[in-house]
Amino acid sequence: MSREKVLWLKVLDVDELPEGRVKPVTCKHRTLCLTHFEGQYGALDNKCPHQGGPLGEGSIEKGLLRCPWHGWDFHPLTGKPPGDYDDGVETFQVEVREDGVFVAFPEERPHVRTSSDVMVETLVNWGVKWVWGMVGHSNLGFADAMRRQEAKGALSYIGIRHEGAASFAASAYGKLTGRPAACFSIAGPGATNMLTGLWDANVDRAPALALTGQVPTKLIGRGAFQEVDLAAAYGGVATYTGVPAKDSDFAEIASLACKHAIVERGVSHMVFPDDVQIVEAKDAEPGSPEGRLTQRQIAPPSDALEEAVSKIAEAKRPVIIVGHGARFVMEPVVALAEQLNAPVMTTFKGKGLISDDHPLGCGVLGRSGTPVASWFMNESDLLIVFGASFSNHTGITSYKPIVQVDYDPMTLGRFHSVTVPVWGEIGVTAKMFAKRLGSTDAEDQRGDVAERWRIWREEKKRRLAEGKGDGVHSAAIFAALAETAPDDAILAVDVGNNTYSFGRYFECKRQSVLMSGYLGSIGFGYPAAMGAWAATQEVGSSFEGRKVIAITGDGGFAQYMAEYTTAVKYGMDITHVLLNNSELGKISKEQRSADYDVWQTSLRNPSFAQYAKNCGALGIRVTAASQLEAAIAEALAHEGPATVEIIADPLLV
Repeated sequence: MSREKVLWLKVLDVDELPEGRVKPVTCKHRTLCLTHFEGQYGALDNKCPHQGGPLGEGSIEKGLLRCPWHGWDFHPLTGKPPGDYDDGVETFQVEVREDGVFVAFPEERPHVRTSSDVMVETLVNWGVKWVWGMVGHSNLGFADAMRRQEAKGALSYIGIRHEGAASFAASAYGKLTGRPAACFSIAGPGATNMLTGLWDANVDRAPALALTGQVPTKLIGRGAFQEVDLAAAYGGVATYTGVPAKDSDFAEIASLACKHAIVERGVSHMVFPDDVQIVEAKDAEPGSPEGRLTQRQIAPPSDALEEAVSKIAEAKRPVIIVGHGARFVMEPVVALAEQLNAPVMTTFKGKGLISDDHPLGCGVLGRSGTPVASWFMNESDLLIVFGASFSNHTGITSYKPIVQVDYDPMTLGRFHSVTVPVWGEIGVTAKMFAKRLGSTDAEDQRGDVAERWRIWREEKKRRLAEGKGDGVHSAAIFAALAETAPDDAILAVDVGNNTYSFGRYFECKRQSVLMSGYLGSIGFGYPAAMGAWAATQEVGSSFEGRKVIAITGDGGFAQYMAEYTTAVKYGMDITHVLLNNSELGKISKEQRSADYDVWQTSLRNPSFAQYAKNCGALGIRVTAASQLEAAIAEALAHEGPATVEIIADPLLV
């Protein structure tokens, strides 16, 4: 050992390590292999010089310490191999004292900034506040850089149980806030596990960052353990993929990743070969968004604007349809509706963008919607569509005159031609419509809105009386949730009959709704609630302190139920409403409607309420409609994760 300042640290009690045995011991940031051989103690570097095998997990055989990975031998005290080889192991001075065995550790050198430090600091500068992921052997250098930023309070890291949950959480955070968060994995299976949640972000236009480790550069392309061509694997889902080399401009790669995610509202991907993560970059400055972003509140072309205004002015019964693309600019859209006396309906992804108790709010249009919305679309003479993608599940009729407004020109007339396609930022365009229109001769449809809601609410009351005792009716479940949920709660829903019923029966006030829209991925609900919870922890944001409610079925929750332990670990205040019908009910329904036999849709479930208790949370089981409001209220009042498991009727949706 070189002559430098050392620190003597106790590593063993005197009688702790038997003769002829070895043991790994970690002190400070160094792990050593301690040996007891021929009455003496030795301290060797724990890493075998060949493949980094952990010598402390080896054994002493015939007087030699054998590496557990590939059988190379070293002397237990000197660290030298037999023969004339020079690939020995570094050793450290040992002293046996009355109170234990001590080793002389060299004084730790100050941390030298690395490529990972530069990239993580760049992400922080671009506003990335949250990372969900799993630390592993091919991402340790980058993980250590994130640890340093977390220690400074600049970044928050959530360790998850499955990488798919990490990407769903990041996707949900992006949908809710419009800002990117990150998901993080090792190479190979960790990276491929994140793909489903990232496709969810991709197709729903949510900004997200994927950070994946990779095998060392020298092993790429050689079929190494856990090597996957990640640039190719992510080629369809990512708008940008950066793979830094040892001499790359690390700040620029990270800046481009953030810019692509924000501007293109999609997934950016960075791949970090193991050896590149620890390149020294002590003088490199991190990147920032300064001078890299422009305002995006673009106005529509004048010809399209005037044509649209002319069509709107002529309409007697116009209606407005809003999709997820209008999430952050609803104020001018609602103002336009009030000026036109025009009913407003939403796509399912847009549920809650206008309150159902607004005099012009008509709820959701389409398969998951209300007869209120469909009635007004059918009675209209013009559809004014903001930020909707014309999904077949929404069913926006194509034979009506349509003025479509969107910030993405590819979305305009995507599935069929529209009367007036208008390319412009939605909020800006709505304001320009209002300014040019002034007063119109459109009918005031508020009375019709109130009447159609009266009819639908009477129908919902009649449905509450239905049932054969096989479980609680969905109408009762969502009526109780509407009575108890805070007006500004964030609702993360899953996929299946539970979600269709939510769209149909739950009446929104000022709640925000998150779902897996175009991808429609089962399992989204609970990880999405974790992403939403993160936003509620941001001091000074519009989400601070808001209640998060996850709504799932038994099939969806079971896919990521291990994440319940994540919620408990981090004290996430998430109320979980779980509809348990012991069936993949939506699939059964589809089989029946297609004249197939119902097959392989039944589920064998545990008690989810008891499972919540086993994880350290609150669990309540509900078997009758009369128990609903009290159970949900108790769960909402609980600080921390809570689950209300409701035995639901699989047929009454």
